[in-house]
Amino acid sequence: MSRLLLKYKYTILGIFLGALAGYAYYHYVGCSTGTCFITSNPWNSTVYGALLGGLFFTGSKKNSKNNNQNEEI
Repeated sequence: MSRLLLKYKYTILGIFLGALAGYAYYHYVGCSTGTCFITSNPWNSTVYGALLGGLFFTGSKKNSKNNNQNEEI
């Protein structure tokens, strides 16, 4: 289990930070009319933030094995 956590530590960190940011956005900005799909409900904004945070932190990780193969060509 610890290998799994170490392998995906940046993704897990991104999910946590994104969820925190999504909820903070709901709490401080929100939607006064209640018609906004993402910001009218704390669950929607938290899940959306977690998804974006996970994608952002996963996309920023470099794969050194693929970079080495490209340099040899």
